[in-house]
Amino acid sequence: MGIKAVIFDLDDTLFDCTGLLVEASRRRAAKAMVEEGLPVSEAEAYELQKNIAEKLGPSSLVFDEIARMFGKGQELVKAALRAYNSSEVSNIQPFPDVVSTLRQLKMEKYKLFLVTTGLHARQEKKIELLGIAPFFDQIIINDQEVGLLLEDCYRGLLRKYNITPGKVAVVGDRVHSELRVAKNMGMYAIQMLHGRYKSEAPLQESEKPDYKINKMYHISTILELINKGKFTDRLKIVAVGGGTGLPMVLQGLKTYSKNLTALVTVTDSGRSSGRLREEYGVLPPGDARNCMVALSETEEQQEDLYKLFQYRFDRGSLEGMNLGNLLMTALTDMTGSFELAIKKASKILAISGKVLPSTLEDTHICAELADGTMVEGEFKVRQPEKPPIQRVLLKANNVEPLPEALEEVSNADIIVIGPGSLYTSVIPNILVKGLREAIKNSSATKIYVCNIVTQPGQTDGYNSSDHIKALIAHLGEGILDYVLVNSCMPKKEVLEKYEREGASMVCIDPETRNLFVKVIEADLIEDLEKGRVLWEKQDLLRHDPDKLANAICRVYTRLPLFSSK
Repeated sequence: MGIKAVIFDLDDTLFDCTGLLVEASRRRAAKAMVEEGLPVSEAEAYELQKNIAEKLGPSSLVFDEIARMFGKGQELVKAALRAYNSSEVSNIQPFPDVVSTLRQLKMEKYKLFLVTTGLHARQEKKIELLGIAPFFDQIIINDQEVGLLLEDCYRGLLRKYNITPGKVAVVGDRVHSELRVAKNMGMYAIQMLHGRYKSEAPLQESEKPDYKINKMYHISTILELINKGKFTDRLKIVAVGGGTGLPMVLQGLKTYSKNLTALVTVTDSGRSSGRLREEYGVLPPGDARNCMVALSETEEQQEDLYKLFQYRFDRGSLEGMNLGNLLMTALTDMTGSFELAIKKASKILAISGKVLPSTLEDTHICAELADGTMVEGEFKVRQPEKPPIQRVLLKANNVEPLPEALEEVSNADIIVIGPGSLYTSVIPNILVKGLREAIKNSSATKIYVCNIVTQPGQTDGYNSSDHIKALIAHLGEGILDYVLVNSCMPKKEVLEKYEREGASMVCIDPETRNLFVKVIEADLIEDLEKGRVLWEKQDLLRHDPDKLANAICRVYTRLPLFSSK
């Protein structure tokens, strides 16, 4: 085994220190400073701390700065520090997936260490309240007043357990502290993106983490990828689809790979994309636009770009027009091709990965219905209350693929097909000449992600086997290796909302097991309680990016799927 041990930080890594303790510490410090003679209210002293930390960074000497601002001495600083670092700790619990992850790592035979720096009594109390001590082979509380350098703590552990640095991963939230030390010592650095330090930018190469995670359950999968030599720059994943599903896949897979390629359909003919297609003769830019936003570097960048690119004008001649689509149209006109427009936009946005159209030809999706009639255009193919779809095809015969798309498919480690509208987002890509053969001949692990709910007009009444059979009918038999199907049912009120709109949950049926492809069930639904990037106007029941990406990579590494709860 490559990695043998994992060293964890505590605060904002295993529990929400910022949300549960930092705010309380700031309020205690505010009270202490006012009592020491600071000429402001406690509320104002609290806000001062927040503002200074936001302006100068979470590692700044906040109390020294406040003392300087008001002409106060070190007595005020000492009083604030005593109150801030009080051993008073209550109402803390591990992040939801911490216990299950630690248990999983122990089952997988990793040595687990906890190294935390702070006042000894306070850190000891935290560990006791969290109840996580039994999972660790050794716990080091490095007292911030009389303790060792963090590097010496790590060296001591490695010596004691006879482990070389290259076989250790360090999980923490601070790029200028534990992650910098880990990188300098030759260990792998995994940053937990939570709390005060999640947006701190590395100042030098040695501070750049190898991985950035949002959930603790990513760790087991990351360690196995490292053990297989599939680091972020070596794991090549091609995701095939369009619509709202493809950016969700990319958003999650960024955790594991910097070598992502989105292969997007260009048959959209609705709304803003359809108008631009008719008036300017450009290929529909919407799906490519969303994928580029999903591949942007940070969560903050993604949210800002999403809001900007999704902006729709609500009056005048541009009413209903999407700003992102206008930008892509302008770039197409400037560069002379849709392919170059995507490359230019990708460079401007500094995305991590590639977005490629499956073809540069102007073509439309057509469908043969159960009554023998043919309909043309994405809008008509997905129109509700028509006879069921028998098969779909492209309007033009022998639509030529983008050569780079074929190359990416051929060199992939993983090919993910879906999720997304089966007949208007997923299948149109594999109808492009040569793409089906490229997928078939690729040595990649091929995974189809089944939709969570049916789509009126396309997959009415479909269960999981109907989705798989429809894909196989267009892709060919014996090509898929795995199918991922959601196993989690949402709340009753959510289901009722979909049923009123003519949709239903896609469930596993007995026929699914007879299709000569390995079907894996997992909880893949996104948490509807949290704030979400919608990608489109609709508030859809959809896959959780982190759960889905983790499931894809665990299937690839042949690891069993386990619950993150």
